[in-house]
Amino acid sequence: MKVALLVFTWNEVEGMKVIMPRVDSDLFHQIIIVDGGSTDGTIEWAREQGYQVHVQTQKGLRHAYNEALELVTGDIVITFSPDGNSIPELLPDLIAKMEDGFDMVIASRYLDGAKSEDDSLITAFGNWLFTATVNVLYGGSYTDCMVIYRAWRSSLYKELDIHLDETFEFYEKLYRTKLGIEPLLSVRALKRNLKVGEIPGDEPPRIGGHRKLQIIKWGLSFYTSFFRELWFWK
Repeated sequence: MKVALLVFTWNEVEGMKVIMPRVDSDLFHQIIIVDGGSTDGTIEWAREQGYQVHVQTQKGLRHAYNEALELVTGDIVITFSPDGNSIPELLPDLIAKMEDGFDMVIASRYLDGAKSEDDSLITAFGNWLFTATVNVLYGGSYTDCMVIYRAWRSSLYKELDIHLDETFEFYEKLYRTKLGIEPLLSVRALKRNLKVGEIPGDEPPRIGGHRKLQIIKWGLSFYTSFFRELWFWK
């Protein structure tokens, strides 16, 4: 089983210097740094370390996925944040669980005592509300349907139509934002009755940089999508 690690960056050089040396490169067929146009030396540092670097041609995390997945040649992708929120030592556990036949495995911040040190009261409530809503609407048992840190079959990207602009354009135009893919990936995996699982994974505080979270716009976009998906995607 060939595994690709996708590392999403945007001015994350401080975190990269701390986190990436802890990543065991022997686990992976590919490691791709997908950069949104950093100006703090992230791109230069990554290239100096010998990493494959792709600089996005279109803005937004969704487009980062679109462009990165075209470069992936492995069977499995793990999506990873190098800002300190994703613990590198959990990578072998994600891969091991995928080898048990899962289609997607999430490193949950709220499973079996795991916790997020990066949560505020607002984001903690939002993550709980969104996850509970997805479970009620689609019969899931997630404890964390939102987090970026997860492993999944690379073929799911097109099987679940996540690559299509039409999947996101309605919400992006309505709320004037650019979205990530994780919540809809979680929803459509349930709609397709895929085998999904979780492992517990703490979320430490971020290192350097600043949070890019658009709480109101993203929250409204994702919550609208959870209900619209009941009829929109078959």
